[in-house]
Amino acid sequence: MDAFYASIEQLDNPDLRGKPVAVGQADGRGVVAAASYEARRFGVRSAMSSSKARRMCPNLVFVDCRFDRYKAVSAQIHSIFHRYTDIIEPISLDEAFLDVTDNFTGHELAVDIAKEIKQAIRAELGLIASAGVSYNKFLAKIASDYRKPDGLCVIAPQYAADFIARMPVESFWGVGPVTAAKMHALGIYTGEDLRHFSIPELRLHFGKASRQYHDFARGIDNRPVEAYRVRKSVGCEHTYDHDITNAAEIKKQLAALSAELEQRLANKNFNGSTLTLKIRFSDFTNLSRSISGIEPNPNADTINAQSLLLLEKADIGNRPVRLLGLTLSISDKNDTSSDPRQLHLDFDE
Repeated sequence: MDAFYASIEQLDNPDLRGKPVAVGQADGRGVVAAASYEARRFGVRSAMSSSKARRMCPNLVFVDCRFDRYKAVSAQIHSIFHRYTDIIEPISLDEAFLDVTDNFTGHELAVDIAKEIKQAIRAELGLIASAGVSYNKFLAKIASDYRKPDGLCVIAPQYAADFIARMPVESFWGVGPVTAAKMHALGIYTGEDLRHFSIPELRLHFGKASRQYHDFARGIDNRPVEAYRVRKSVGCEHTYDHDITNAAEIKKQLAALSAELEQRLANKNFNGSTLTLKIRFSDFTNLSRSISGIEPNPNADTINAQSLLLLEKADIGNRPVRLLGLTLSISDKNDTSSDPRQLHLDFDE
């Protein structure tokens, strides 16, 4: 979907149409959850601090998040998807992969299905969607972002190599600002540059992600569209109104997070073995530490004790802390679960 949250707000409130809109908290430590295309012209982006967004766009209109409304619209969008296939892998409330190889309508061309879905979303919901069509998930994702807003892009197999060669590495799945900077330092700016590196060469700099980068540069992505998957983690995190500057307060907040995580684990009936502590500092840099071998069904006291050990390993010094988070996850090498659960988006919660 295009500017999903902001577009819903403009749909529901005609006074906002044509204006730069940001969904999120305007005051204090607020962060932009979504920005309309009018706001994006000023450089406003999601995950940007609200104060910075306001400086970039003085006329920016902030509206509060209404997740119940966004979830309801997302459910309507998925009902349109299900007219064509049940092989749907949600990525977020506003994005999903569809495998339409064998579809309910008998369409021979996936692009025709994409056109019909876009038209149905516009006619029935009053919203604009972009679609990408290709032979694997990596290229379909790239295609969906290529001609936003209201885009439709097809990357056919015979054109994929040339298309990828021209792509900036920042557009590759899994390449964020830090990884992109590492690649630039190696002279890797495009997909063509990336193809010149072997897996062993990439592994020296990017570890286990090297195989993915190697394959993506060659248009290879064998991951299926998964309508069902095993839950891998449960976590919670909080951004604080004021930076935390002393160890006693950090420990107090970790105790509160441990109690919250215990409750979430119980609600999800989830059990994992690896605990991860996430810390975001006032300069927006992040640090994480993990420990494995956590006992089954840990209570808040156990989680808190382990989180304090991770805090010691983090050695954060006197740096002001903006955010703390705790996550319990399943280690892939120890994951022997045969009980797949549907990946849903909590439409009914």
